Amino acid sequence: MGHVLSRWEPEDSGFWQKEGNGIANRNLWISIPCLMLAFSVWMLWSVVAANLDKAGFKFTKDQLFFLTALPALSGATLRIFYSFLVPVFGGRRFTAISTASLLIPAIGMGFALQDPTTSYSTLLILALLCGLGGGNFSSSMANISFFFPKSRKGYATGMNAGIGNLGVSVVQFVAPLVISSAVFGAAISGDGFLYHNVKTNTDKMFWLANAGFIWVPFIVVATIAAWFGMNDIASAKASFSDQAIIFKRKHNWLMCWLYIGTFGSFIGFSAAFAMLIKAQFPEVDVAKFAFLGPLAGALARPVGGILSDKLGGARLTFWVFGAMAAVIAFGILPALHAHQFSVFLFSFIGMFILTGLGNGSTFCMIPIIFQTERERASAGKGEAAIRQARLDAAKESAAVLGFSGAIGAYGGFFIPQGFGTSIKITGAPDMALYTFIAFYISCMVITWWFYSRKNAEMPC
Repeated sequence: MGHVLSRWEPEDSGFWQKEGNGIANRNLWISIPCLMLAFSVWMLWSVVAANLDKAGFKFTKDQLFFLTALPALSGATLRIFYSFLVPVFGGRRFTAISTASLLIPAIGMGFALQDPTTSYSTLLILALLCGLGGGNFSSSMANISFFFPKSRKGYATGMNAGIGNLGVSVVQFVAPLVISSAVFGAAISGDGFLYHNVKTNTDKMFWLANAGFIWVPFIVVATIAAWFGMNDIASAKASFSDQAIIFKRKHNWLMCWLYIGTFGSFIGFSAAFAMLIKAQFPEVDVAKFAFLGPLAGALARPVGGILSDKLGGARLTFWVFGAMAAVIAFGILPALHAHQFSVFLFSFIGMFILTGLGNGSTFCMIPIIFQTERERASAGKGEAAIRQARLDAAKESAAVLGFSGAIGAYGGFFIPQGFGTSIKITGAPDMALYTFIAFYISCMVITWWFYSRKNAEMPC
């Protein structure tokens, strides 16, 4: 029971300065590595799929793109449920349990990838299980949003998600390193695979199993830290029916649409980036560049949250979507047509930075929208009504943060699938990229009309 906080009033400046700030930051800095590991496990297939041929697995490009897309599909679906579980079970308990669940796909992939005769259906099941990492985002963001006052929510959600998003870049940097050495010895890593590089006429050993096993000790440590170091907030308790009110809120659905454009783009491009480079620029060593885009996007997310606290989330979000459409039209597409890898790489890094800024700005908008909406409804009804409105707003915004994260994550499925389908039908990714431009323009219109224009319905 010592882990349960019976009083939690972050909007009370005296309480916040005396004890709230320290407790909130302790929970945040334990949550961050747990979320980072979740993203690493979630995005494992973005690295593994690009290396399966080196271990003797024989699959088509379309099958490989599907393997990279499938974890996003299961992760997005799990997020829908995870969004509502923190107020039911408590943030500490659910963070520890959901982090421990990452052991299932990590260990499973470690064993399956030792044998190139492992069936495609088995790999599909493991790809689905990696979605457990994707689900953790919604519960993590919902939990952290309870701990911080309105003025600090942009910072808190930006740091949690931004550094957590680094897990995508970490897996794309670490996994190629560990599969190139028998880091755990033959007893665990297996005998490895000999790959002959025709271009350089050299032989090299690979231990794909390490891509799964490397995360196991870190997951165990993070689980223990969450169980013993985090807190549950008594006032944050709520049943599913209490939280289901968000399905009647218009702004829940609008923010889901916008978050598909920001986070959906980040996770979708992260999943597809390595395979897209390999498909369009086969002469390039994918491992040297694939981690750069997700790294830039993850580092930009806290900046987006901090800038939104100062400038306004809606204003930043509007310009982010405009810039994303422009980067595709004037950077990525011309680079593909001219086969200029350096321009393609820098344009895509720019796109990742924009998605990171947009991730931070949209998640800064959500708590402000729902607190403002509830405070307007309670205006003139007394101080008790205002306090209850803030409590209700905290629960609603936490649920919306999680649910919009769930819907946004489907971009991680549709973007790789979009590239795969476009290449299969037309031989090039152009069709998918033009579709993305049209979607970003729709996001600009929604942001401007409801949130960023003068006299908007809900300025934020």
